[in-house]
Amino acid sequence: MSAYYIYLISSLPVLNFSAKLPFSLEDFFNKCKNLIPEKELEILRNTCGQNSYSLDVPVSNSLKQWVSFEIALRNELVHARATRKKIDPLKFLRFPDSAQAQISHTAMIAYRSTSILEAEMILDQARWNFLEDLNQGHYFDFDFLLIYGLKLKILERWEKIQTADREHLLNTALLN
Repeated sequence: MSAYYIYLISSLPVLNFSAKLPFSLEDFFNKCKNLIPEKELEILRNTCGQNSYSLDVPVSNSLKQWVSFEIALRNELVHARATRKKIDPLKFLRFPDSAQAQISHTAMIAYRSTSILEAEMILDQARWNFLEDLNQGHYFDFDFLLIYGLKLKILERWEKIQTADREHLLNTALLN
């Protein structure tokens, strides 16, 4: 039977895709530090950490479903891009390649978007919706914390995008 983290989870604010980031991923890890086992904290850091979208062997059923979804979404984007460039997508695919109609539709809408930012928003909204569905039935367990961390990662990414100095980035890109 898995452990329940009622105190920790009930103290966390509700996350919303269109809302402001309540705290950073690092703050989240610090909140978890003394309230969950070290092994689970390490899994959280490896799964949700800043520089990782690790698709390695999952440790829970929820994480296994998330990895499968993420691989399928990325594979659909590979198919769309490879078709446009007239190259074989097989050497770029990650397996298992389990295309789903909804994922194919989302990837195609994002790929056809005229705005890179809008395309990223479409993909992250699909990721968020999948995580929301995945969260059903997980109220105070470790899977809830994994899903919460993945959502925080998405929000943290958008916080960086929205607070970026666009003029400086444009000037840097034009000068290089």
